[in-house]
Amino acid sequence: MGKKKVMSLFVVVLSMAMILGACGGSDSEGEANGSPSELSLLTGGTGGTYFPLGGELANIIQDETDIESANAQSSGASVENMQILQDGDADVAFTQTDIAAYATNGELMFEDGKVDNIQAIGTLYPETIQIVTLEESGIASVDELKGKKVSVGAPGSGTYANAEQVLAAHDITMDDIDAQHLAFDESTEGIQDGTIDAAFITSGTPTGAVEGLSAQKQVTILPIEQDKIDKLIEEHPYYAEDTVKSGTYGLESDVKTVAVLAMLVARSDLDEDYVYQVTKAIFDNSDKITHAKGEFITADSALEGVGIDLHPGAKKYFDEKGVE
Repeated sequence: MGKKKVMSLFVVVLSMAMILGACGGSDSEGEANGSPSELSLLTGGTGGTYFPLGGELANIIQDETDIESANAQSSGASVENMQILQDGDADVAFTQTDIAAYATNGELMFEDGKVDNIQAIGTLYPETIQIVTLEESGIASVDELKGKKVSVGAPGSGTYANAEQVLAAHDITMDDIDAQHLAFDESTEGIQDGTIDAAFITSGTPTGAVEGLSAQKQVTILPIEQDKIDKLIEEHPYYAEDTVKSGTYGLESDVKTVAVLAMLVARSDLDEDYVYQVTKAIFDNSDKITHAKGEFITADSALEGVGIDLHPGAKKYFDEKGVE
C-alpha cells in the first residue's frame, strides 16, 4: 500500500474516531462538566420534613427541566448531607442555614475539615426547634428538663447543636440531663413508650413523627421565654423567633420558640445553567407543592438568612426575578 493511501486511511479512521467520541461521550462529558443526567437530592430521615418535601421537589425538577431524572434520597440530614456533597457523591441537598455556615467556616462539628464545595440555591422555610414531651409528663418548661431523659439527636448533628445552644441559654448543660441520641422516629416512640421524657426535634412543622405521636397521646411543646429567645438570637444570629401554631399536634394555644431555616445547597462545580434550571423549576412552581411547607417556599423570601455564597446559577435566577 502506498504512502498516500496509508495517510488517507489514517485520516478517515481518525475522523471516524473523533465523530464517535463526540457522539458516545456526551453523558460522561456532561458529568465532567457538572451537568449530571441523574440528579441526586439528599433529604433526611423518613420521619422528618426533608424526605417527603424532597420527593415533591425531585418530581418538579424532573418535570420542569431537561434533566432526565431527579431522585430524592433519605439520609442523616444536614451534617451528613454536607459531608456527602464534600465527597462529591450527590448533587443537591437539604440542610439548615446554621449547619451550612458551620460547614463552610470549619466550625463546631466541621472543625476537623471545612466543606469547600457547596453554594446556596436558596432558603425554603423555618425549621422549628420543637421540644416535645407529653402533657402527662408534667414537664412544662425547659428548666424542668434537668435530670430527665432527653433525646438531643446524634452528637455532631444539627439537632444536637440546637439542643446544646437552647439548653445553654437556660444555664443547662448536657451533663445536667440524661442525654439520649435518637432519630426523630425513635424519639417519639421513646416518648410514647415512656423510655424517655422529652426530645429536641428541629424540623418544619408539622413533623410527621410528632403528628404520629399526637394521634396517640396529648403532646406538649415546651415554650422558650422571650428573654431566652433574645439571648439566643444575639449569640447566634442564624436563629429567628418562631411559633408553633395552635391546632398543630392538637395544641390549644400558640407556643413561642425559635427556628433556623431549611435551605437547599448545591455542589459548586455544577454548571451554572444546570443549577439555574433547578432553581427556576422549584421557585417558579412552588404552587404545585402539596406539603404544608410549600406555602413558605417563594422566590421573594429565598435569599433571607442564606448565610453562604449563592451558586452562580441560583444568582442568575434571582437576578432575573429582581430579588436581592
